Amino acid sequence: MGLQHAAEPLLRLTWTDPVTGAHGYLVVHTLVSGLATGGTRMRAGCTLSEVEDLARGMAAKTATFDLPVGGAKGGIDFDPKDPRARGVLSRFCQAMRPWLDDHWVTAEDLGVPQHLIDEVFTELGLGQSYHAAIQRSADPERTLRRVHAGLSAPVPGGLLLGDVIGGYGVAQACLGVVSAWGRDNAETTVAIQGIGTMGGGAAWYLHEAGVRVVAVADVAGTLYDPDGLDVPALLDARDRYGEIDRSRVPEHVQRLPRSAVIATEADVLVPAAVSYALTPDNTYDVKASAVVEAANAATTPEAEAMLAARGIPVVPDFVANAGAAAWAWWLILGHVGTDPTDSFVKLRSEMQSKVALLLAAWHSDRVSPRQTAMEFVTVRNTTQSSSTDQALTIP
Repeated sequence: MGLQHAAEPLLRLTWTDPVTGAHGYLVVHTLVSGLATGGTRMRAGCTLSEVEDLARGMAAKTATFDLPVGGAKGGIDFDPKDPRARGVLSRFCQAMRPWLDDHWVTAEDLGVPQHLIDEVFTELGLGQSYHAAIQRSADPERTLRRVHAGLSAPVPGGLLLGDVIGGYGVAQACLGVVSAWGRDNAETTVAIQGIGTMGGGAAWYLHEAGVRVVAVADVAGTLYDPDGLDVPALLDARDRYGEIDRSRVPEHVQRLPRSAVIATEADVLVPAAVSYALTPDNTYDVKASAVVEAANAATTPEAEAMLAARGIPVVPDFVANAGAAAWAWWLILGHVGTDPTDSFVKLRSEMQSKVALLLAAWHSDRVSPRQTAMEFVTVRNTTQSSSTDQALTIP
């Protein structure tokens, strides 16, 4: 089938780990050119319905950025901090081998960093998690080298391009909102729920752009400073699970409950931690003027409608956090190379132009950003061939 944004996915698979009894899921929402893309997450409590929602969102992301692939998602119901987690991930990938070989291009997601899934793929003889696409290229070895070089390209701050590009895209979505308001960056405040790969990257690039990041939240609580947090120092104080060492936080920074970040007095709220963070139960706590979804499915439909009724637009995940997926395919297809500047320029242009369209429709006619964004998907659906066997040229 082609990329129809239908309720029913093409495929649902459920797996049971023979060692721990953990359950894992693969949902392929759509195939385009015989391929679907979407990360693999691991968290205690992950469900099939959650993975299905995420796969549907991935299909929307690929359509929004006109990528020549469909959408999928993997999920494992297991604690990523458990010492057995790596073995669970390895056995899950082995079980999904038929799809990973030929159809499913996966990557990092919540609880599964890119370096870990790449290690597992190497052990399985697949080389890299983009294997299903790379092996289709005219010169797989050359494409693999380009992918590795792009992912590991150094960027300011001592990080790698592959680790920050998703957060950079979220930051550009936020800056697109600020631009639509006609406001200066220095006059704008942001609160970020989650300070891992996506939230941390967004915080870094918003701080670099002169925006005041006044609150960040991790599992231990919310850190708040109305004058703006020292983002580089906080990021440097994180552990590998995205948790900040409180002993390294200045005394003047307020320590608040984890849920307090939702109610922070800030212009933009960025939920960047877990799905379904904004619900009807907490939506009236939101004091921000706009919400930018960095986490997948961060806002329930009911909560989004309630926010819209209060005049608060929500820039949906399949636009705001699609930068990592879009960039990965630009890299695979050779549309960007290993120079981070080229990647940043392309993603900034693509993201801000899309957010400008969403906010223009919201300001003029109160059309929700999600509704406008879904028009991108509809346009793609009407032009996308229904053949899953169409040629996909990868240099």
